Amino acid sequence: MIDEIAKDADQRMAKSVENLNQDLHKIRTGRAHTSLLDQVSVSYYGTEVPLNQAATVSVGDARTLVVTPFEKSMTGPIEKAIMESNLGLTPNTAGQAIRIPLPPLTEERRRDLVKVVRSEGEQAKVAVRNIRRDANSDFKQLLKEKEITEDEEKQGEDRIQKLTDKHIQAIDELLAGKEEELMSV
Repeated sequence: MIDEIAKDADQRMAKSVENLNQDLHKIRTGRAHTSLLDQVSVSYYGTEVPLNQAATVSVGDARTLVVTPFEKSMTGPIEKAIMESNLGLTPNTAGQAIRIPLPPLTEERRRDLVKVVRSEGEQAKVAVRNIRRDANSDFKQLLKEKEITEDEEKQGEDRIQKLTDKHIQAIDELLAGKEEELMSV
């Protein structure tokens, strides 16, 4: 019973860390990477599809992304979707390829992005702590129903605390890496 609760908590905490990692990849650092356009969706014959299902996204150079539509007729809708994505990017169409230059980040913008990163990190930590709270309340419920002893409850809570500490440390490492990446010019 305790093992099941701990395993479930560990999986849910790992999922929170993974979600943070995905969210951090969407934050632009001035360098081009294809994951920047992952959340962009395009109207493809009346259906909204992710950009990578309508075009090939590649890195042209350190500050340029190149989007090559699978069909020539999709160039306009893809360009429009990128413009409307609130990423602050301005695509340039050259024939069938769409070039997206990434402007260098100003110092002020870098500091704002660090604040966003810290906020995302704090949300992930809160999620991990909520999972800890849920697991501990499960232990208390089992104790109340006399399915486990007080010692087993204490051991379970200690185990959950160790999992919590491990995942919070992983979150801190992700945040430190992203902040360093943002502040390096």
